[in-house]
Amino acid sequence: MLQGLNRILIAAASLLVAAPATAEIYKCVDAEGHTTYTNEKSRAGGCKVLASDVPVSSVPGPAAATPKPAANPGGFPSVSNDQQKARDSERRRILEAELATETGSLEEARKALTEGEAVRLGNERNYQKYLDRIQGLKDNVALHERNVDALRKELSKLP
Repeated sequence: MLQGLNRILIAAASLLVAAPATAEIYKCVDAEGHTTYTNEKSRAGGCKVLASDVPVSSVPGPAAATPKPAANPGGFPSVSNDQQKARDSERRRILEAELATETGSLEEARKALTEGEAVRLGNERNYQKYLDRIQGLKDNVALHERNVDALRKELSKLP
């Protein structure tokens, strides 16, 4: 009997805690037509009270979109030809330096793969350990090959 009474008290307490929150909500429309909802009476001058039996939602609305600046078709391109050529030549120089570095890394990775395939280490009695080590070397070679290809592709796009 005591357990039944405890269950009833717990159920009643949970119903009191889970009661929906309601408040007076005011709908305000300013001179520009923007709608604002508030529950502060001080800010609600000239606003209409919405139904008070509607549960309150605290989900914020979407942020106001900021207008994007209009393109300047008359001034396009905004960089002079000399500046653009200087930028392109600098970019080409940087990409060529990266390509040279990456090509060197590719050759080192290929050399390491060739040497690694020729030697089986003492802790690789299990053939799978050898295969795993070689696969890591192959992956390294493939990475450098992809980087070289990407750099060449970028260089081919430059004027």
